[in-house]
Amino acid sequence: MKPRLWWIAPAWGVFLICTVAGVVLFGTGLVNSVNSLAPTKTFASGETVTVPIDPANKPAVYLSSDTAVHFECQISGEAKLARPAARQTVTSGSIVWEQILVINAPSKADYQLTCTTQEEADVRYGVGRELAAAATGLAGGTAALFLLPAAGLLIAVVATVVVLVRRSGARKRLAVGG
Repeated sequence: MKPRLWWIAPAWGVFLICTVAGVVLFGTGLVNSVNSLAPTKTFASGETVTVPIDPANKPAVYLSSDTAVHFECQISGEAKLARPAARQTVTSGSIVWEQILVINAPSKADYQLTCTTQEEADVRYGVGRELAAAATGLAGGTAALFLLPAAGLLIAVVATVVVLVRRSGARKRLAVGG
């Protein structure tokens, strides 16, 4: 009798593969989003660094210190520094970074950045991305988490229904003809 029942198993296999792919893509998107936030360029207090800034990446200045410090930062050119709307921290390995400023640059370019502290403390500064920038990666991963398994489920259910309906029709034709 056609179609054979074994056609149902590959359809549900597609669902399983889509589900695993959705979970893997979500996990990868999550890890990549969080890792891209941590500062990639770090420097000490009083040091001037040249940082490539792309406004599309939503750049931010982070601070890592064991004690509370008062800081002051300056950036060259047309770029402006502003306080973030909320306190945000990122952990990279054993280092905890606190976002202290956002960089509003008019265009993609290299900028000179200097940050200093008033206190004598072990302080590191870094330039990374705002937490809001991670939302894009997370949105894509979340979409994959739900849409891929949903598509796989739709394929599996449709294939199962088609096979069962066609087999039922074939049985009825055999009963009438036989």
